[in-house]
Amino acid sequence: MTDLTIRHRTTYSYSENIHLAPHRLMLRPREGSELKLVNHDVSIFPEAQISWSTDVFGNAVAMATFDGPINRLVIDSHASVDLVASAWPVYDITAAAARYPFLYSADDWTDLGALAAPGYVDRAGRLRAWAQGFVARQPTDTLSLLQDLNAGISAWISYQSREDEGTQTPVETLARTLGSCRDLAVLFVEACRCLGFGARLVSGYLSDVERSIGSSDRGSTHAWSEIFLPGAGWIAFDPTNRKMGGHNLIPVAIGRNIDQIIPVAGSFVGPSDAFLSMEVEIDVVSRSGPAQKTSDSPEYDRRSATSAAGGGRSIPGEACAFAESSNGDRWFLEHDVVTGGQVVIHRANLASGGTETRTSVSQFLQAAGDHPEGRALREALDDFAPQRD
Repeated sequence: MTDLTIRHRTTYSYSENIHLAPHRLMLRPREGSELKLVNHDVSIFPEAQISWSTDVFGNAVAMATFDGPINRLVIDSHASVDLVASAWPVYDITAAAARYPFLYSADDWTDLGALAAPGYVDRAGRLRAWAQGFVARQPTDTLSLLQDLNAGISAWISYQSREDEGTQTPVETLARTLGSCRDLAVLFVEACRCLGFGARLVSGYLSDVERSIGSSDRGSTHAWSEIFLPGAGWIAFDPTNRKMGGHNLIPVAIGRNIDQIIPVAGSFVGPSDAFLSMEVEIDVVSRSGPAQKTSDSPEYDRRSATSAAGGGRSIPGEACAFAESSNGDRWFLEHDVVTGGQVVIHRANLASGGTETRTSVSQFLQAAGDHPEGRALREALDDFAPQRD
């Protein structure tokens, strides 16, 4: 079992005050036989009203509504999970489905519905022909066919982290021979549907980002696929990393197409050029080991974090946390071995030229109140065993 904490922060900045339309958030990890959700919390600055619901796929969906104009939006999601998926899974596929091609039962076929129907136009049949190329003979072993296709995608398509919005069509990905994790996942799902399989897309996080590809794609969320096989159920395939099974995958949302599983979606009312930037930081932290950085932000590296003070004092990566407030304050939480193992906090204000002050934990907790930045570091304290001052 792997005990993990996931911190997912999305920050939007605007050049002037704007009004936000309701935002749709899909940030809560999905519980299942391979993952237990210990706790989950979402905090938003400025304050928003949050209502929860469940969509047709069983995903937890939060709708956030806002009052008044703002020029900065911060959405923080914190989750703790226990990942119990096996690294070497054995799937009990029914005998009727163990060899390809096979027919789903009438009930399964009806229930799979659109999940078994290709979602992209392919008039020339290029994708279908490409997928059929992995069928060496008929009949053939079903699981081996899916594994060959999963591995074949990353052999055929080179991984490319893309910052632009949207997803390539499967035919575009084949033509370019380049794609992000979401492009590869869509290609795998569509190829499987062309072969008659029920397939769906999944978004979430990687738990072993140091050994995986795709952890920095679109702010470190990851996309993969699941195929339904009678007897075994839904089996995870990650074509970006040529892996089968969910031992390193933390699912958040599943859907028929990629647009249904976007982590944060919303709009604003204001001048079209008011939008300045969107920054995403995601950290997957082992509660029994060192942090695993998954953020593509150039401002923060958990493994080699330094304070904003003029001297650039180094903070140990195994025991630090980070938050930034709207007034330019940056807070660093540190286990300071120099002071006898106490937890201390450093506060650096960029607006005042990077002046750093050393603040005790008790002083910080008293001053932090309920601000999102304060809550972020307060929760991070739970990750530190050393004595607090």
